[in-house]
Amino acid sequence: MPNNPVGVGARLCGRGQPLLLIAGPCVIESEELVMQVAERLVEFAAQSGTNLVFKSSFDKANRTSYSSFRGPGLERGLEILAKVRDRFGVPVTTDIHETFHAEPAAAVCGIVQIPAFLARQTDLVHAAAEATAKHGGVINVKKPQFIAPEDTVHIVRKCEEAGNPNVLLTDRGTTFGYGRLINDMRCIPIMQGFGVPVVFDATHSVQMPGGKTTGGQRHMIPTLVRAAVAAGADAVFMETHPRPDEALSDGPNMWPLDRLPELWSQLVKIRSLVLDWEATNGAATFSS
Repeated sequence: MPNNPVGVGARLCGRGQPLLLIAGPCVIESEELVMQVAERLVEFAAQSGTNLVFKSSFDKANRTSYSSFRGPGLERGLEILAKVRDRFGVPVTTDIHETFHAEPAAAVCGIVQIPAFLARQTDLVHAAAEATAKHGGVINVKKPQFIAPEDTVHIVRKCEEAGNPNVLLTDRGTTFGYGRLINDMRCIPIMQGFGVPVVFDATHSVQMPGGKTTGGQRHMIPTLVRAAVAAGADAVFMETHPRPDEALSDGPNMWPLDRLPELWSQLVKIRSLVLDWEATNGAATFSS
């Protein structure tokens, strides 16, 4: 069986634990920006008692346009994330896209993330699970937009078969028609029923795919993320930027950095109510 809660460094995520925040800019635009955002997030986490994992991507491999900014690449990106980890004493995470990314990413990151579109790639999932198990880390797999939550059990089993019981599943919305994502909050207890903590991706869930660049409904983030935490999500994934409208990737669906504390305080209160309820009544999960 998978571990629940899951340890991320000295932090715990999962059953009966405080809400975990996975946050940072979508892509590593520069070392300066990453350090600026990390410093502010770490200060906020210390002041609020929040369990934080810092996130940013070294390569956005699925950009709509070939000419779009993708990031600094594997070597330089991991070097910057290692600086964040070492300077601020916070776990870091990033997403990988090729099997050869797994080992170097797991050597730096407390969590290695599998993007939703790649979550059915057995070789990639196995490589990430093996590498994170070797380095004592966690594998976070985003539920593909095109599968039912019940089918994510097979991804969890692949991770376990590859030697890592420390698995997170993330919901980031489900494709409905053309250019729309919807969030079925039943996904959260269904995926928790496989014995794993579940993360809600608050920012990619408001994407509006299609066109020359991907759009987003940033104003809908509070509505969806409050609902997800009320439904029992164990962690929140939220990309954030000091100037989202100037961001080089996913700006329309990133949450402004200076507005994060107010929203997070609401989520912490909701999580407390959920934990109180579960302590008395038990968690509502789907059993396969």
